[in-house]
Amino acid sequence: MNLAIWDIESSSASTDFGSIIEIGGVLVDENFKEKDRFNLRCRLPEGEIFQAMALIVNKTSIKKLTQANLSHYQMLAEVEKIFKKWSPAIFLGWSNIGFDDEMIRKEFFKGIRYPYLTNAAPNKRHDGINIARAAYAVDPNILEVEFNEKNNAVFKLESLARMQGIDSSDAHSALADAEMTAKVLSIVKKKQEHTWNDFLKTANKSDTETIIKKGDIFTLNEYYYGKSRLHLVVPLHPKYCMHPIYQGWYYSVDLRTDVEPLLNLSINELKVEMKKSPKFLRTIRSNKAPIIVDAKYGMKAEPYNAMDKSLIKKRAEIVQKNEKFSQNILVALREVAEEKEHSKSQEDIYAEESIYTKFTSNKDTALFPAWHAASWKDKLKLLDKFEDDRLVGFGKKIIYQEAPETLPPEILKSMKRDIAKRILSERKEKWWTIPTLYTEIDTLREKYTNENDEEKLNLLDEFNNYAMSIQKKYENV
Repeated sequence: MNLAIWDIESSSASTDFGSIIEIGGVLVDENFKEKDRFNLRCRLPEGEIFQAMALIVNKTSIKKLTQANLSHYQMLAEVEKIFKKWSPAIFLGWSNIGFDDEMIRKEFFKGIRYPYLTNAAPNKRHDGINIARAAYAVDPNILEVEFNEKNNAVFKLESLARMQGIDSSDAHSALADAEMTAKVLSIVKKKQEHTWNDFLKTANKSDTETIIKKGDIFTLNEYYYGKSRLHLVVPLHPKYCMHPIYQGWYYSVDLRTDVEPLLNLSINELKVEMKKSPKFLRTIRSNKAPIIVDAKYGMKAEPYNAMDKSLIKKRAEIVQKNEKFSQNILVALREVAEEKEHSKSQEDIYAEESIYTKFTSNKDTALFPAWHAASWKDKLKLLDKFEDDRLVGFGKKIIYQEAPETLPPEILKSMKRDIAKRILSERKEKWWTIPTLYTEIDTLREKYTNENDEEKLNLLDEFNNYAMSIQKKYENV
C-alpha cells in the first residue's frame, strides 16, 4: 500500500479555532519511491486571529499570510481532491495523530467536507514519530539520536533528520517536514524490515481489534516521561476487553503484575489499584495506530527479561480465562468514566469544537458535493437543506469569507458583528483575540530584545500593525 506522508503548518496551536495555512505531502510506494507531491499555502480566513508564536515557528510573514494565491476555502478543496486521488493509502506524518489529523478533520468539518477522509476505508493511518520511537525501543542502534538534559533520546523531526545526515535547514515548512519524515522512515524500514510490517498492522481500527481479541501475549510500545518503553501484556478476556463507554478503547494487563491478588477485589478496590503506579492495566486505543509487536521484544526488556517465562505464561492464562475479573474491570472503568463526566465543566461547547459531540448525519454529508458545486448565491439557499445547524453556521461563514457581496445586508451585518464580538473580546476566550495577540507580542518582544533577534522583532512589528488594522476594521461595525 502507498504511503501518503503529509504535514501542516497552522495559524495556532488550537485544532478547534486555528487554521491550516500551509500543507504539503509526498506520496511514496512501499519502497519509498516517490510517486507524487504537493505543497499549498493559503491566506488566513477572515475573522480569525493568529498566534504570533505559531507564525514565528513556521516563518510566516504578514505578506505570506495575506497575499497567498489561494483562499483558505480554495486550499481545502485542493487538499480534498489530492487526498482522494492518493487513496487508498496509509496517511501519516510526524506526530500527526495528536495534531495534524485533528486539524484536518476539524478543518474539513468546518469546511462542509467529510472529516475522516484520511482514515476511513480504504485508507489507513499511522504516525511516523510512534514508528521511530518503537523502532528505537526495539533496537537503539537503528537511529542516531541526540540526548536531552535528562539523558532521554530526542525524537523531534528536525533533530532526528539532522542526526541521520538529512538536510533539515528548511524544517517547519510543510513539504520539507513531509520529505524529512519520508527519509527517516525509509531508514527505519531498511534497517528493521522485520518489525516494519508489524508496525503497519495497526494502521486500521478493525485490524488492531482482531489482534487484541486473539488474546495472545504481545509487546505494547508506549511513550511517556520522555522515554519509549516496551510492555509485555495480555488483553483482558475477549468478551470483556473493550471500554463500556469509550469506543475503540481496549484493555490489557501488564504481565509484570501479580494478578492473583487482584482477582477477588471489589469494584472500589480495583479502582484504587488502577490509580497506582506502575499501572497494571494498559489502554490500547485501536483507532490511534497503537504499536503492537511480537512478545519476544518485550521478553528481552526489563523487568520481563528477569522473570520466569512459565510465570508470565501462567499470569496470561489467568487473565484470559477469568471472565469475572475482566467484567469487574469494565464496571470499574465505567464508574470512573461516569464520575469524570459528572465533574466536567458545564461551559458552552462551541460549534468548532463539537466534531465528536455529535456526528454529521449521512443525509447532510450526501449534500456536501452539491453545496460546493453551487454558485455562491445558490450556496446560501442550499444551506436550508441542512438539518445540522452547525453546518448552516459554517456555510454562512464560508460565504462571508469568499463572497460577502452575495449575502443579504442583514446577514452580512450580523456576521460582521459576530466576528467583532469574538476577536475584540477582553475576556479569556478559547480562541486568540486582538487583546491576547497584543499581550503575546509584548511578551515575545521582551524575549527577542534580550536575545537581540532583529528578524523576529521585525516580524512582531508586522504582526502588531496587522492587529491594529483588523481592530480598526471591526471596531465600529
